[in-house]
Amino acid sequence: MLPRRGARRRPPTGECLFEVRSVLSLAQNESAALIKNMFGVTTSDDYRPVAWMGRYPVDVTTMLVGVHVAAAILAAILVAFGAGSILAWLQFDSAALWSSGQVWRLFTYAFVHAPSGLLWFAIEMYLLFVFGREVERFLGRRAYIALYVFLLVTPAVLLTIWGLWERCAIAGSPELHFGIFIAFATIYPRVELLLRIMAKWVALILAAVYTFQLLAYHAWSDLMVLWTSIGVAFLFVELNGAGPELAWWNVLKARFASRPKYHVVPKPRLRPGNSRTETDDTHASIDPILDKISKFGIGSLTASERRQLDRERERLLKNSE
Repeated sequence: MLPRRGARRRPPTGECLFEVRSVLSLAQNESAALIKNMFGVTTSDDYRPVAWMGRYPVDVTTMLVGVHVAAAILAAILVAFGAGSILAWLQFDSAALWSSGQVWRLFTYAFVHAPSGLLWFAIEMYLLFVFGREVERFLGRRAYIALYVFLLVTPAVLLTIWGLWERCAIAGSPELHFGIFIAFATIYPRVELLLRIMAKWVALILAAVYTFQLLAYHAWSDLMVLWTSIGVAFLFVELNGAGPELAWWNVLKARFASRPKYHVVPKPRLRPGNSRTETDDTHASIDPILDKISKFGIGSLTASERRQLDRERERLLKNSE
């Protein structure tokens, strides 16, 4: 049985190294079933919930879903009371940007949800909640926000340039959130989704269907938005160290990367009488890591946490000698 949250374990010492290893093995075995039911695990030091509602964490994705739902409800109320023309001031319009400098349209267009499409909007929000949380958990909060901003602004900027030759207008967020799904499929390409089809094939099929639909109606600007979102999501995830390897990019990074510098660190001397303090420090540093392993498995540890665990293990081995 896993230890309860808040329960204090005995500080690991040289004599109980075997116990620490047993805890790690038990945590791996008992969390295996849980990991099979998850798309991924936390791999970023930056992943932290924004807030808590009781025992439930509130992350960036949950807040985005709440903002979009509130915007959709507000749009329905405005249309119901004959004030739907206000939404026209929020959607993207290249002519309004060039003639009046209405820059806010670069950001607000994605939060304009027509009441006629609320059923598909509900499905879109569900997919954002499911896949967006996994992408956020993998990339970390800051990188996830950056990805969302890139997916929001990049198509609008390109449409603004396109507007020099042809007027463009867009409202809603289907392509933006499809980009979030592309990011998920790039991170976890072999995860099996509906009908046991891997995520990478689902992404490819949906992208092909969407592309042919837009080609049939000669919706060139919408097609550009779609493939811009796909490209931004794929490249962003790839440049953050996930997804399939790009050989040319790895060669380029290796060529211009600076060589690591090594510094000689003096070996710390143990003072008599400090064994209790060191034991408490060891317990305080390794206890959160063991908690994380017991919940999500050893594969959930970040690189820094793995190095810290290795340091503590080496220290215990030396003390046992």
